[in-house]
Amino acid sequence: MSLLKIYSEKDIASFIKKRAGETKFGEKVAFVKTLEDIKNNSTKYVLLGIPEDIGVRANYGNPGTSKAWEAALGSLLNIQHNHLTNAENVILLGEIDCDTQMKQAENISKEENHYAEELGELVTQIDHKVSEVIKAIVEAGKFPIIIGGGHNNSFGNLKGTSEALQKPINCINFDAHTDFRPLEHRHSGNGFSYAFVDGYLKKYFVFGLHRNYTSEAVFNSIEKNSRRVNFNLFEDISVKHKLTFSEGLKDAKNFCCNENFGIELDMDAIEFMGSSAITPSGFTLTEARQFVSYFSKIENAKYLHICEGSPLAGVFTNQVGKAITYLISDVIS
Repeated sequence: MSLLKIYSEKDIASFIKKRAGETKFGEKVAFVKTLEDIKNNSTKYVLLGIPEDIGVRANYGNPGTSKAWEAALGSLLNIQHNHLTNAENVILLGEIDCDTQMKQAENISKEENHYAEELGELVTQIDHKVSEVIKAIVEAGKFPIIIGGGHNNSFGNLKGTSEALQKPINCINFDAHTDFRPLEHRHSGNGFSYAFVDGYLKKYFVFGLHRNYTSEAVFNSIEKNSRRVNFNLFEDISVKHKLTFSEGLKDAKNFCCNENFGIELDMDAIEFMGSSAITPSGFTLTEARQFVSYFSKIENAKYLHICEGSPLAGVFTNQVGKAITYLISDVIS
């Protein structure tokens, strides 16, 4: 089973729009020939794409998240290289090879009785690929920045990081939803609950949870596991002003950040952002940037995953790549 498509300069040349007198970000990033070569490179950050939307479809959502990685590359590789953007500290590794699973998913009819379950089997195959690659990156002492796919890929991120560190890790999720649904077939709504039960996720904090999209059963599950699972509500921060955005950040930090933790950001938490579940009410992109910048600078942070972006969805189409680029640059700059 092919895990990974490793990129070379030739693979990204068509993305870069060169201009006289300027140097673009994509002209200065590093490349490797094998996954093992990462450990011999002095850079800190490893950029990885996951071009799939099978997990979203298995959760009865809208396809399109498979396109976020390509959109992000088209934007990121063309920002300016300067002393602030720090391109030399980034390995552009490549993408998880999802071709076989994506082709198989297209051949599964929605009319089949076990449509979602069959998609879930393909999600499990991608779980394996993601976890193996993330494990290798973290074992090499690097910080993976993972772009694209559905939030099902949180499971592979947490499993791979946990196995690399040989212990469970914590996680902070900027999201309108918990993705802590029951353990049915694998999909984008239960990555965290599977990681929790399987022993890869120790403590979990949902930042800016929306009350309208959280079932009573999920609230009950959180209450049952309150020492290890916590949240603050979007409404309490941005509507009722029971706590400030900064206070919300500190609550999450106090809950999760004294030990190793991962950072997850679902683009459906950003108002009117093109995503698998677009929201007319949510945080701004600037607030999402503040979130990423704040947590990525904490020493115990081990990875960032930006997911659920769908470039052709939403009011402002084709802005997803640019939005992801801002979030990436806030981590590496």
